[in-house]
Amino acid sequence: MTEKTRCAWVGESQIYIDYHDKEWGRPLHDDRKLFEMLILEGAQAGLSWITVLNKRESYRAALDHFDPAKIARYDEAKVGELMLNPGIIRNRLKIQAAITNAKLFLEITKHETFDLFLWKYVNHTPIVNRWPSIGHVPASTPLSDQISKDLKKLGFKFVGSTIIYAFMQAVGMVNDHTSDCFVSKEIK
Repeated sequence: MTEKTRCAWVGESQIYIDYHDKEWGRPLHDDRKLFEMLILEGAQAGLSWITVLNKRESYRAALDHFDPAKIARYDEAKVGELMLNPGIIRNRLKIQAAITNAKLFLEITKHETFDLFLWKYVNHTPIVNRWPSIGHVPASTPLSDQISKDLKKLGFKFVGSTIIYAFMQAVGMVNDHTSDCFVSKEIK
């Protein structure tokens, strides 16, 4: 059996391999999953993605499976409870950002799905890049700058341009699998 060629960032960890092979860069259109990824990408700020991946199941349990209606109702007692949970990243600003972002998510979805709101930025079609190596992949782009600016204007937290570009990659708005990666060929 021949080994599959993957993006160089994947490494040997099975959780990373599974995430890369089955999720990263594949177009995602489910509102709750999009919300989950937005919160997780924000939680990752300043940390490695593997840290977040290793805590994702704990996050799902701690944050009511990323139900924005429930998260929007979290009070200071719930924030205190979450601050004691070793299964998640215990950063008060990131926890409070999840609550703020849940409220704003609910405001947006009164008018349209979160899927439509986000995917409009790419005309509902993934941007397909053909990077020869991971060193060519940008940390942000003018489009992630614009989405970040627009989300911040609405009041979203932990949505800087680099976080938004990572989010865009994760949910398939951008296909940044390197040209030698087997997934790049699967989802073009």
